[in-house]
Amino acid sequence: MKPVRKPDRIGVIISTYNQPEWLKKTLWGYCCQTRMADEIIIADDGSSEDTRVMIDSFKDQLPIKHIWHEDKGFRKTEILNRALVASSGDYLIFTDQDCIPRADFIATHENHARKGYFLSGGVFRLTMNISQKLSRDDIESGRVFNLKWLREQKQPLSFKCTKLVKNRNFCRFMNAITPTKATWDGGNASGWRSNLLYINGFNEEMKYGGEDREFGERLMNWGIKPKQVRYSAILLHLDHSRPYKNDEAIAKNMAIRKITKKNRIVKTPEGIEKLRSDSVGVLKIF
Repeated sequence: MKPVRKPDRIGVIISTYNQPEWLKKTLWGYCCQTRMADEIIIADDGSSEDTRVMIDSFKDQLPIKHIWHEDKGFRKTEILNRALVASSGDYLIFTDQDCIPRADFIATHENHARKGYFLSGGVFRLTMNISQKLSRDDIESGRVFNLKWLREQKQPLSFKCTKLVKNRNFCRFMNAITPTKATWDGGNASGWRSNLLYINGFNEEMKYGGEDREFGERLMNWGIKPKQVRYSAILLHLDHSRPYKNDEAIAKNMAIRKITKKNRIVKTPEGIEKLRSDSVGVLKIF
């Protein structure tokens, strides 16, 4: 049996838009990983100056590259493609500005990475009250991942609290029996960079609502299998509103996904290969 090849370099791509306080809490989580990222790329969909200033304050703590384009509405797929092109890691973890990683998050993705697969994780959602008052010490000490502590802060008790159980055998069992399908979830997913480039990145025709799922569906059409890690690779999701949610855009995305699945499309024509400065507007790398 061939030994499992681990990634040489791991990159983390974090999407953001005008939530510097939430992004700061997320970056605190990446400062205390047991396996540190080799690169962290912030895919910024047009945030204002206060986000850039906050990101700059972390550059002596984390290997950050900040990719920014001007705000022309929801263009997350476009900035993710530019971040993907700017990355250098052979293995990439994708997540969002509001997802705080447990200390073993990167190490877990590294340990589960396999050729021919992408990893499908999930999130544990915090209340707005807890989201707002979290301190750096709460995150670095790990207490925020402790269910007893969360319950003391009035986090509701539900079956989803089982995601916080840190036991390898239990997590393996729950990953195997969960009825939730393994999909590419933009808040917690990872794959080999070469595979992500092969399918031409994200479909830039898509706005909010299933654009990440379509990305994973094209990977699966090519034969890359999803592997469930929702009980192993743990993220805490900070509460927030979604003003960019649009029923018309979601309906359009559903139609695109239907075509992707029916025709078993692998490479989107609206992806990385059509990158042009005139379609990007102002693009900056800090």
